[in-house]
Amino acid sequence: AADVRGLKEMYPGAPVVSYVNTYAEVKAESDYCCTSGNGAAVAKHLLDQGHKHIIFIPDEYLGRNTATELGVGFVLPPMIKGVQHESPEGPCLIGWRARCEVHDLFTVEDIQAIRRQFPDVEVIAHPECSPEVVAASDFSGSTSKMIDHVRSADAARFLLLTECSMGDNVAAENPDKEMLRLCSFRCPHMNTITMEDTLLALEKLQYQIEVPTDLIERARSPIDRMLEIR
Repeated sequence: AADVRGLKEMYPGAPVVSYVNTYAEVKAESDYCCTSGNGAAVAKHLLDQGHKHIIFIPDEYLGRNTATELGVGFVLPPMIKGVQHESPEGPCLIGWRARCEVHDLFTVEDIQAIRRQFPDVEVIAHPECSPEVVAASDFSGSTSKMIDHVRSADAARFLLLTECSMGDNVAAENPDKEMLRLCSFRCPHMNTITMEDTLLALEKLQYQIEVPTDLIERARSPIDRMLEIR
């Protein structure tokens, strides 16, 4: 939350869009939330309202890819407080220096190797992959968009560049399609949540998380604003 406040000081008046998976304290400092599927729609909504600069703090790659999709600039602020920061002239997203540790593992070389082995493959990348990987792919989208795209596409086979369990979801929704996946890439954080632990938590009503009421209200507001965008 302190980092968000620092960005607000650097870029006064710029609305803050934070990833929906951030802490409640970060949401409470934000104006809107977004997902990997609607980040561009949220940013476009703010640009259409006349905002020139948008503090966009999902990870760096989602920010860069979203800026490219919208045809606007992308700026990373300095990490050291007090260092002169870049003041962009045109419309831009002001990003954050963090990357998904799973999607950052995919490389253009991976795509080239698969294309040599399977020339008819269609490559689909999550937008949290690097801009170079997204550019080398045939389609980029969130998990839900991947599912819809694979369902409607008629390629012989698909390479899914996303976290393996998310790739499992795409494959499960398209059982008639042939999937190629680099499934050594699993998120260690998502995999700490199991069905067994979830069932136990519900049965015993344990592991209760308590959040102050005022923080809940402040954190809910950017989520509500996000949901209002169509």
